[in-house]
Amino acid sequence: MKTKKLKAFNLQEMLIVLVIIGILLLIALPNFMPLISKTKAQEAKIQLKYIANLEQQYQYLHSKYSPSFEEIDYQPPITVEKNGNANYKYEIIQAGIQNYKVRATAVVDFDGDGIYDVWEIDKKGNPEQVVKD
Repeated sequence: MKTKKLKAFNLQEMLIVLVIIGILLLIALPNFMPLISKTKAQEAKIQLKYIANLEQQYQYLHSKYSPSFEEIDYQPPITVEKNGNANYKYEIIQAGIQNYKVRATAVVDFDGDGIYDVWEIDKKGNPEQVVKD
């Protein structure tokens, strides 16, 4: 019985390919960091809009905005610091009869520059980036 030899790569050739791919990733990664930050910022925008809707509902019922998450039945997501999935922590920094303001502060420095992303939302309902990471 004849055996066929298959063409294959040896270990050295595979390692060279992996090293080349690694070098290309190191070159390309800084270009993708702004996209990663934008993607993670979507979490803050979605949660802030949800909180704004809850605040609006609370205002309709009580004629004022709530200073606490418990009153509007909002459970903040567990952050990555506490083995959760959320990259932002949320807090109501102002609430009264006429207005409210909620802040989302990143708990992760997305691009490693020491600046943490901060988003805020108020009665207008449009999330605004206060500090850009």
